Amino acid sequence: MILTLGLSETVQFDKDRLGEIIARLGPRGADEVISRTAEELAVQLAKVHKAAKCGRMGDLFSAARKIAEYSSHVGMPSLSTAARNLAGLSDVPDGAALAATVARLERVGEMSLMQVWDLQDLSM
Repeated sequence: MILTLGLSETVQFDKDRLGEIIARLGPRGADEVISRTAEELAVQLAKVHKAAKCGRMGDLFSAARKIAEYSSHVGMPSLSTAARNLAGLSDVPDGAALAATVARLERVGEMSLMQVWDLQDLSM
């Protein structure tokens, strides 16, 4: 028997954190901060992908830590958790766990960025 596992999960945004950013910076300032952060997250996700393919573990874990920090800052707990899970594997010599966690981070990262960009399209 072959079992197929679904790779679906929802991404979450911390509405309270987003509200704090908007209250502090105003709608335009919040949009700029979130846009810049989304761009940096995309850069770091690309670094994760490349480092994983090339076996550069230091770069992989460094990018994962940055993703955790940036995503936490703008209220993206799903992405932050996935990145922290990857960074937490830095001392675990388990290739299967590493590959699965990288794939999850890439999935959650892509879905999170798509939602950010969709939200920005609605605000224009």
